[in-house]
Amino acid sequence: MTLTQVSTLLSAEQIAVRVRELGAQITEDYADRRLVLVSVLNGSFVFTADLARAIALTNLRIEFLGVRSYGEGTSSSGVVQITHDLARPIEGEDVLIVEDIVDTGLTIAHLNELLRTRHPASLKVCSLLHKPARTKVEVPIHYLGFTIEDRFVVGYGLDWAERYRNLPYIGVVEAK
Repeated sequence: MTLTQVSTLLSAEQIAVRVRELGAQITEDYADRRLVLVSVLNGSFVFTADLARAIALTNLRIEFLGVRSYGEGTSSSGVVQITHDLARPIEGEDVLIVEDIVDTGLTIAHLNELLRTRHPASLKVCSLLHKPARTKVEVPIHYLGFTIEDRFVVGYGLDWAERYRNLPYIGVVEAK
């Protein structure tokens, strides 16, 4: 695929508004509880940083879980590889998995299964994006930013072969 341009799908402003809304809802839902955000690396680090700042809880911890399922291509390989594990236990904690995009559902299904074995008090999912057209496994998304069509997107942490993560918006890769 030869890249010709990246066109804007969701502006930085649209994303910022929705992240603030998600943060407010999570704050309300987890008031007076200890919450652990599990940021799924690498794609969700930007979203997690903004979301954490939008959550008005003083009892908030952030953990990172490295996962790879794309490699250099533009579609998921279906094989989930853990590249970086959590630093601290989550047993008895309320855990919110923060993901950049749920498309096939395979990665989140795998992470739900993996993290449940660690006995959290609760386990929910927050995803910036969802591509229902690509669903292979239905997974619950408790907090969702945007539903998008089946197009390959980059920016705001999402990449194409480790490029374009730094774009402040979500863009569609236009190729010839």
